[in-house]
Amino acid sequence: MTTPPAPPVRAVLDVAGHAPLRAAARTAFVEALDQGWADPRRLHAEGRRARLLLDGAREALAAGLGARTEEVDLVASHTLALHNAVRSVARGRRRAGADVVVGAVERAAVHHAADFVTSGAGGAVRTVDVDVHGRVDADAFVAAAAGPVALAALQHANGEVGTLQPVAAVHERLRTAGVPLLVDVGASAGHVPVGAAGDVLVADAGDWGGPPLGVVVTRRGVRRSPDWPDDDDRWSPGGVAVPAALAAAVALQEAQAGAAAADAHRRALVDLVRRRVAAEVPDVQVVGDPVDRLPHVVTFSCLYVDGEAIVDRLDRAGFGVGSGSACTSSTLEPSHVLVAMGVLTQGNVRLALPHDVDATAVHRFCDVLPRAVADVRAALGA
Repeated sequence: MTTPPAPPVRAVLDVAGHAPLRAAARTAFVEALDQGWADPRRLHAEGRRARLLLDGAREALAAGLGARTEEVDLVASHTLALHNAVRSVARGRRRAGADVVVGAVERAAVHHAADFVTSGAGGAVRTVDVDVHGRVDADAFVAAAAGPVALAALQHANGEVGTLQPVAAVHERLRTAGVPLLVDVGASAGHVPVGAAGDVLVADAGDWGGPPLGVVVTRRGVRRSPDWPDDDDRWSPGGVAVPAALAAAVALQEAQAGAAAADAHRRALVDLVRRRVAAEVPDVQVVGDPVDRLPHVVTFSCLYVDGEAIVDRLDRAGFGVGSGSACTSSTLEPSHVLVAMGVLTQGNVRLALPHDVDATAVHRFCDVLPRAVADVRAALGA
């Protein structure tokens, strides 16, 4: 009797936005289920204990993001945090203008929120183009923010191709012009320093190994006005789960403590993937800035290959990878990021390596990839 082949060893190489929960965060979450289960708005002892845990989580998150504790608000998800930030800043500055400036490669949530607020206020979205690496030109971005503008939004780094944006240069000039800058640090926080640039920062705890949770930092002096019903928690109606908040804070502390080692480990592996893919897979384009980038993200596109087909083929070989924008992948539409960059969109494969990725798994991925691409092309008759 023939023994069936062993199933391939799984290696998940795309954890953008939903990384595995870190061990210390899991411990904190479970402990908080026992100690912080009560409603932190209650005045009894259990409620006060939950409030202490929640306040401690906000304080730790503030320290990790370079903010004051009172500047930090917690929201149920990163997408909701982006929506609320755009909506509330635009409403708070409705007398200054109705237009919103965005980079062409911002997350879909930012584009959708900008469309929402401008359509309701009679304004327009001013979209700033990017270069072939996915980076906006600082001069062009600042010029687009001239005139009656409610706010501008520019990501710290692109989570699909890894390219860092000129946030500090843009923020300095917009501050002089009096236009608040919203900076999405969802792909950066916990991986690289995000600096102090930006009037509103929005982070994603799920990306650094915490539970899915949005974090909004609103610097002093920024006017925000909610356009949703009143609630005791003005910025996050209903509040957030105390265990999730505590686990997010612990995960950020752990991520930042090990950031230097994780950076060196993953940057070397991304360099390896970029080199081997370009050398060993015919008709392929590796995209994103090769140097000024996040340490753990790499994207490439293969001509004559369907993105869904190559992801499925690699999945059957034991590799969990992404394709296109993580925030819109379910639509099966071409990535708006790659389209804006003017690069190949066919057969896109995106890796966002976990902090503890096994180097052997990445080497094995590079070994398997050329045959996987060839098989998909053959199946499609290419």
